[in-house]
This record gives sequence, C-alpha cells and structure tokens, in this order.
Amino acid sequence: MCFVFLRSIMKPCPLSHLQPWSLFSKFRLFSVFLLLVVSMEVTESRFLVKSLPGLLGDLPFTLETGYIGVGESDDVQLFYYFIESEGNPKNDPLMLWLTGGPGCSALSGLLYEIGPFTINYANSTLEKPMLEINPHSWTKAASIIFLDQPAGSGFSYAKTPEAYITNDTLSTLQTYQFLRKWLVDHPTFLNNPLYLGSDSYNGIVLPMIVQEIYNGNEVGEGPHINIKGYLLGNPLTDTSGDYNSRIPFAHRMGLLSDAIYKSTEENCYGEHLNVDPNNSLCIHDLQVVDKCLERIRKPHILEPFCDTFNALKSDLFRRVLRSLDKTPNDMWSLPQLQIQGCRADNYLYSYTWANSRNVRKALHIHEEFNEIEWVRCNYSLQFDFGKEVLSYTHNVLSTITYHQHFANHKNCRALVYSGDHDMVVPYLGTLNWIELLNLLVVSDWRPWFVDEQVAGYTMKYSNHNYTLTFATVKGGGHTAPEYKPKECLSMFMRWLADDPL
Repeated sequence: MCFVFLRSIMKPCPLSHLQPWSLFSKFRLFSVFLLLVVSMEVTESRFLVKSLPGLLGDLPFTLETGYIGVGESDDVQLFYYFIESEGNPKNDPLMLWLTGGPGCSALSGLLYEIGPFTINYANSTLEKPMLEINPHSWTKAASIIFLDQPAGSGFSYAKTPEAYITNDTLSTLQTYQFLRKWLVDHPTFLNNPLYLGSDSYNGIVLPMIVQEIYNGNEVGEGPHINIKGYLLGNPLTDTSGDYNSRIPFAHRMGLLSDAIYKSTEENCYGEHLNVDPNNSLCIHDLQVVDKCLERIRKPHILEPFCDTFNALKSDLFRRVLRSLDKTPNDMWSLPQLQIQGCRADNYLYSYTWANSRNVRKALHIHEEFNEIEWVRCNYSLQFDFGKEVLSYTHNVLSTITYHQHFANHKNCRALVYSGDHDMVVPYLGTLNWIELLNLLVVSDWRPWFVDEQVAGYTMKYSNHNYTLTFATVKGGGHTAPEYKPKECLSMFMRWLADDPL
C-alpha cells in the first residue's frame, strides 16, 4: 500500500468544499450514468518534452505529456506521461499503466518502479533532487502511457467540486474514455498490441476497464482497440479474501507463533475483516496479532518500519517545499532534513521534484494546477480495509468474476505477479482467487531464473484461448519492480514474448 499525505487546499476547488457528505451522497447515485454519451473530440493538449530538471542533457527517449478531458463536459482533466518504446515503437506493444491507491500518482510508478528515469540518490538533496536513467525500465520492451487517475491523483484535476467525487465504476468508465480519446489522437498506435497493467488497488479497477474495452469492441464502438491482455502486480482482487490471507502469510513467515495462529483461525473462522462484535475470543486474538505485527512494515516485512508521515508534516519539510521558487543560493542555506534511512524516505524526493516550478513548466502542467500541491498519494482517495474516505466510494469489493469471464470467453493473456514479502496483498490471497478460476495447470510450481539465480516461482494456467502466468518475485515487496527491477524487467520481457519464465 502506498504512503499517503493529504493534498493541500485545491484551487479553484478548495478541499473544504470538495467532499461535503450531502453532496457526496447525492452525487454517487448518478455516478455510473455520467459517461453513457461521450464525445470523442480530443482537445489538443500534448507536448514533447526534450529535457527534465535534474537530468543532464536531452532525454535519450521520447517523452510526451498532456491532458485529456473526460466525464461530463470534460470536467475531469486527466494528465499522462507517454514514453515511446526504446526498442521498436512501431511494432512493440503499447501499455496503459495505472498506479494503485487509488489516488497515487503515475509519477510514483514511473520514478520508483518501471519508468526510464529515477532519483539519483547519491547526488541528490531533498532541496535539489537529481535524476538518472533507469537501466531496467519496462520501456525497453513497450511504449507506456502512465496515467494519473482518477481526478485528484498526481497532476490530474477536476473543474468542479462534484467531479472530484468518484468510485470504482466511474473511475473505470473515465479511464476507458481516456484511452479511446488517446488512441484517436495517436492513430499510429492503433494497430500495436495493447496491454493494460497496474498494481495494488487497481487490481479492482483494471479488470473492469478490460471488460469495457471488450464490450466496446463487440458493439463497434470506435476506435477498435487491439487488446491482447493484462498484467497485475500484488493486486487487490477480492477485498475480504486478500485481507484474510494476511494472518496465514504472517504465520508462514514466522511472525506469528503456531499457538496464536491456531487460536485465531479457530475463534475467527478465517474471517478477520468483518468480525462479529460479539465474538470476544476472536477480537482478543486479533488484538494479540496486531501487537505482533504493528511494527512490521507491511509493504515489505523485512525492511525497517519508519514514520515518514511525520517527516512530510514537519515544519522543515514544509519550508523545503515553500523554498522551491527561491534561488539556488537561498536553497542551499536551508538546514538539511534528517531522514531515517528507510525506503519510504526515498519518496520525499518526488515531492520536492514535482512541486518545483521548473519541473511543472517542463512537463507543461496546466495553469489551473498552479496552487495545488502535488502529492505522491492523495489521502482523500486512498483505500484502506474497512475504512471510508472522503471522495472515493469503494463500490466494487471483488473482481474475481471478471477474471472468470475472461478465462471462459476471451482470447486473452494475463500475467499476475507478487512480491513474496508483501503483507499488504499477500501472494497467498492471490493464489487463492486464481484457484477459483478452475483453470488447467499447464506448468506446475517451479523456480524461474535470472542470471542463473532463482528470481521467484511460477505456474502457468490455461482455459481455451485464455492463459494466465502467475509468478512470485523472490525478495520483492508490494510493488515488486521497485525492489527487484532487473528480475521484473526480465519477467515482463519474457512474458510479452510468450516465452516461459
């Protein structure tokens, strides 16, 4: 799960006016109908980016940024980064990538996971982040659209307070509308094989987008989209099942004793999310479990637990953000913010980079966004098990039926991978719902290798014209490419080529 920080007051739609409960309750009743009739006219708002602050010289790859309006009267402006394949963009696949959350910026996936540039930590300060080329970018094999969605994520925004209020269904329809408009505006990519990719929370939304694409193709909704499959990393798929897999995972990893695990399973009957308030034995056992796990970092159980949220709130970090328009000499005079050496501290660099006036100018961010602070993940949209948030209704709790439909009715390829040290969405829960698809096992559990070393374990399934490859990434966390970039690039390239892992 991504680290979150509350977006500051938005302009022209102040956050205090953004999510009134009366408006939210009224608006969500109509949300699924907003996109029944949409215009395919695309407003020209795309730019070729030749260079980026923090990276020396011209970019060695093709980067385009832009906005596309979706929703009623284009009141939602979705921002994207498009990077052409560094191989053969004319023939290589095209992929739409959605970062999880919901509400987490595509820049997070681009900088920290699969994009062609990342933070050069050795030569960076929080006040002046530097960039470097990522040798393990997935753009080595595919052209990728990194999309900030829904509105309130990254540099995407809405023109009205109502348009910020959304849910799984509406987010699906708006992303589908974005993709159709983008392809109309980029007709040279219409014939490229298309894959949809995502991680974390978008394991809920992405299968629904895939289904919308198939539905649109079947009724002749233009343009025809050349979809070939999808890939999901540590995906939330079945809310209850994925959550309930955490305790068995913690037990297997030695974080819970046999006695604690046995008592919890017996008293809670395997249900740890929706607990009967009268079941005192279960509630007591879950309190014991929480004590055991409260200082474990769930995105990667072996890494240190740090409270980076306090760093983001600190007066010194706010001073750093306010200093971004100052001269370099003024910036160097600022005291250095002490970080704790945790992976989450790496995310602080993205805040100061993305909020720099020079960066926004280079990326051609709309002026309407000038007074809005970029955040890596927007707390008002963020999913957490059993909790409600301000502006996003999590109205779809499971997408297993979508995978079952693809398995029985579509000519489709799927890759599902899991960092095996992730306790946010453990691989055990993912394997559980894959088993529910009742697929034929083509290749049983075996290791896969990179440089003659075990990179994880894999299985391959099929049913008619549907194939699904499951892979664990050994040592990987919740966003596996962030932890094991070389291995994940190899996995991605082999899967695209339909080669065995």
